[in-house]
Amino acid sequence: MDYSAAFQAAVDTVRSEGRYRVFANLKRKNGDFPRATWAKEDGTEQDVVVWCSNDYLGQGQNPVVLEAMHTAIDETGSGSGGTRNISGTTWYHNELEAELADLHGKEAALVFTSGYVANDATLSTLYKVLPGLIIFSDAFNHNSMITGIRNGGGQKHVYRHNDLEHLEELLKAAPVNAPKLIAFESVYSMDGDISDIAGTIALAKKYSALTYIDEVHAVGLYGERGAGVAERDGVMDQIDIIEGTLGKAFGMMGGYVAGSAAFVDAMRLWAPGFIFTTSLPPTVMAGATASVRYLKEHNERRVAHQERAQTLMRRFRECGIPVLPSVSHIVPVLVGDAKHCKMISDMLLNDFGIYVQPINYPTVPKGTERLRFTPSPDHDDAMMDALVEAMDKLWAHCNVARMPAVA
Repeated sequence: MDYSAAFQAAVDTVRSEGRYRVFANLKRKNGDFPRATWAKEDGTEQDVVVWCSNDYLGQGQNPVVLEAMHTAIDETGSGSGGTRNISGTTWYHNELEAELADLHGKEAALVFTSGYVANDATLSTLYKVLPGLIIFSDAFNHNSMITGIRNGGGQKHVYRHNDLEHLEELLKAAPVNAPKLIAFESVYSMDGDISDIAGTIALAKKYSALTYIDEVHAVGLYGERGAGVAERDGVMDQIDIIEGTLGKAFGMMGGYVAGSAAFVDAMRLWAPGFIFTTSLPPTVMAGATASVRYLKEHNERRVAHQERAQTLMRRFRECGIPVLPSVSHIVPVLVGDAKHCKMISDMLLNDFGIYVQPINYPTVPKGTERLRFTPSPDHDDAMMDALVEAMDKLWAHCNVARMPAVA
């Protein structure tokens, strides 16, 4: 077999569909978020404004976070020393887990190397810990949740996105005595919609199911202390398992789960994705702890963040740019064609110094390709003026469908 030809054919297939991905070589500017420098292939550089970062609040450049990281590296050096079971648990890991447990009002928390690993490892392990478990999964759940459920090898049912009537039909048909878990997200990051958390909890109680909520696009951003949408809605104490990330609003890397002490201990002892991987370094743990603490006390950043997102959505709609019906901080603009989506993204970068990556299949279904904007509190009015003007020009230039302008 010609292996190289097979690899190239796989690449060519993606390229022919207009969804070949090119990663721009960016260098963020410390203290100047959301600006960055784009290093082009021809050796030149160009200043750009980043509009698609998941560092939603610019915490990756918060001096408080950076100071904590500098202190940790001066005190401890670089790596963690191994897996948590051997030599990779440090005071910094324990401190962060205590901070996360406090954030979510839970007995304990456990940190993983990423949010993806947290979902995959936890959901797959639950099948081992709860024999006969049936998981009910929202159709729009993240790939990490889908993978974890698949890797668990147990019974599952997928319910239509945010359709609690369909979820109840599936729950009602399941064996009464079987252990059950409902897995869903709070904020769905590609459409910007938010689940009915209280309604989901009510069904879980009615059918004796556990609740597992992915709050990765909500932690740091919602609630008085930044614990997520469940905190905002006053139902966090009724959620059994909360999964979150350190790699988005907290500006670091890593993922975690929070819940009862018994649940967390079971994951610590049973989850291969936790047991067999080197732990994150103390510098990351220290920065994450500082970031979580900071955002617990700075709700004004969340208020400013929501204002920027709502303002951008309003301004796009005023000039007929087709924003999907988001009710969160995500501003998804529908293009509907992979080639057009990449073309507009390239032109925004090359001609206007605006960086936003195209979102194509398999991240979203074919025919729903989009540009996903994530304004932060640091995207000022001048940046927004430049973006809206550029989008208006390109929508006309590329002859992409508009919506009726909203006054």
